[in-house]
Order: sequence, then C-alpha cells, then structure tokens
Amino acid sequence: MQFILLNFPGDKAETRTFPDRAAITGIMKYTAELRKAGVLLALGGFKQSSLGARVRFDGDKPAITDGPFSEAKELIGGYWLIQVNSKAEAVEWASRGPAAECEMIEVRQLYAPSDFPAEFRQPA
Repeated sequence: MQFILLNFPGDKAETRTFPDRAAITGIMKYTAELRKAGVLLALGGFKQSSLGARVRFDGDKPAITDGPFSEAKELIGGYWLIQVNSKAEAVEWASRGPAAECEMIEVRQLYAPSDFPAEFRQPA
C-alpha cells in the first residue's frame, strides 16, 4: 500500500524560503531512516505560497488566484511517499517525523489500480 505523508509546518510555511539547519538535519535523518527501511518511494518540499497559484473550478471558467494564501496552517510544506503494509505502519512512520519542522503530518492512502473496476484499469 502506498501512503503520502504530508508535512504541515504551520506558520513556518511562509516565514522563510528554506528551512534552517536544525530542521534540514531532522528531515535528512528521518528521510535516511525511511530509505534504510526500504519504504521511501519519493519526497519533496514546497516553496512558499507567494510563488504559487490556485486554480478553482466553478462552472465552465477556471478562477486563478496568485499566492500568497492567507491561512498558513493549511499549507503543505513537503511530503514523503512511502510503501508499507498497512495504515498502522504508515501512522507509525509519521509519528517518527521531524518534529522541529512538522506541526502536523497527515497520512493519506493512495488509490491502487486494483481499487478501480477492471474497465478503468487500462490506460486511456
């Protein structure tokens, strides 16, 4: 099963362009543990929302809003994509996360091809 661990750094998401040395050290240590265990598939970090945009759909025409976005506590700072045997194992990995950089880690399971009816499993 694949899970994404979403890092919500809180107010830190908008206060700097790059985490400080202590935070990076914690993230690197945590990432090394995931790699050593063989569960890490991918990871990444996000720049501040002032460099981004949101595209909302309401009807036929998309509405585009440039960042920054007002609610920093709702911004994702980064992610780790892992493959484990259960939600409990994913939650266990999330609980070991780098607390200095993470105010919260959300654990979300990804759909697998087998979750869909057979007629939707073929590429379009």
